[in-house]
Amino acid sequence: MFAIVFILLLFSTGDSILIGKIQNSTIIDVTHISLFNITLNQCICKLITVSGIIPAANYFPGNQSCQLFNFNNNSSLISSNFNTYWIFTNQSSAFITNTSITSTSSPTTSISSSSTTTSTTTSSTTSLSTTSTSTTTSSSTTTTTGCTNLGMFPYQSTYSVGVSPQSVAVVDVNSDNKPDIIVANFGSNTVGVLLNVGNGTFLSQTNYSVGSAPESVAVVDVNSDNKPDIIVANTLSTNVGVLLNTGNGIFRNQTTYAVGTQPWSVTVSDVNNDNKPDIIVANFGSNTVSVLLNAGNGTFLTQTTYTVGTSPMSVAVVDVNSDNKPDIIVANSLSNNVGVLLNTGSGTFLGQVTYITGTNPKSVGIVDVNNDTKPDIIVANYANTISVLLNRGNGTFLNATTYLIGLSPLSVAVVDVNSDNYPDITVANSLSNAVGVLLNT
Repeated sequence: MFAIVFILLLFSTGDSILIGKIQNSTIIDVTHISLFNITLNQCICKLITVSGIIPAANYFPGNQSCQLFNFNNNSSLISSNFNTYWIFTNQSSAFITNTSITSTSSPTTSISSSSTTTSTTTSSTTSLSTTSTSTTTSSSTTTTTGCTNLGMFPYQSTYSVGVSPQSVAVVDVNSDNKPDIIVANFGSNTVGVLLNVGNGTFLSQTNYSVGSAPESVAVVDVNSDNKPDIIVANTLSTNVGVLLNTGNGIFRNQTTYAVGTQPWSVTVSDVNNDNKPDIIVANFGSNTVSVLLNAGNGTFLTQTTYTVGTSPMSVAVVDVNSDNKPDIIVANSLSNNVGVLLNTGSGTFLGQVTYITGTNPKSVGIVDVNNDTKPDIIVANYANTISVLLNRGNGTFLNATTYLIGLSPLSVAVVDVNSDNYPDITVANSLSNAVGVLLNT
């Protein structure tokens, strides 16, 4: 077994946190706070939110204890086992010097029979220094009121799927209360289903053959058996496929339904108020939207098509005029507009009314962004802008307000990210290799 010992020189200003969490490591300094029965994320949260200057923390996963350290030095001596990681926060720079690799004794950890007493002893010997740290603490179980999961993601686990995955959905498909992954594999003409093991890991994908070049996937119970089914837009097959769920995360072969040319985006919503979800598809190649009404047994009627703009790429279904009838909103990429098709109430729609956006709209989201209870239109335009069209309240919209963002945005989501009750805009800028966040004021 080996350890790494080095001196970390830290440069920071004000009350910023000097260094973050170190797993399987020992910071050679004075312990300020010891916490027990605590998760890794709670330890990190405490590190960031605790009052005073707490520049570092050490987490021991074996007995779920957390040590917070208090010091004002510009450098620290760190003893660290291999397979460790660091999280830096508010850190302008950090220099590692005097690295030494030596053998060391294995750390030992003991937990007493009492739930309120934890004893941790760690010993290490290195060429730079010899230290022995022992901490014994008796107290009531520490709670972390107000300390929530920080949303940090230090690890990435990858799972093999098909070729060129284009769309992903996360839904519990085998009724075990664990959300599973469903992915449309454009290049291998399959849909992959990765079942959740229950500890944040997933089984290898099960592949289901679908049509040619699946581009978009939705997962919704379409036959009222409380088992989510898969609906996939097969771009080069000119159809949508419906894979019914057998109830244990296994799906039947797809049943296909003809739609327009190059179906690009699919969504599932009950548009005729019969409590049966219907299929709505944006057809890129035929400049149409297809509506397939649900017959009630997991089968669908022949499509009804509606002419829209040129090359529709994204479709959403939301009631925009407060009549309790879901309407269709479509991003017409080569017409530089969005189309709104109002629902007449029987699953049929009026002709589209168009609103100018930026150049080449790729993705559309429908969310009330100004808190007037009227859903607004947000569009990601490939020509480096976002358009926001506020709802007048009668199913019509104001002219677009445009915001400059990164290069070539492809996808937009609208969610309150800073807990101020105002939905913010998050956009994936494909040629900037970045995600942009526009906070709502």
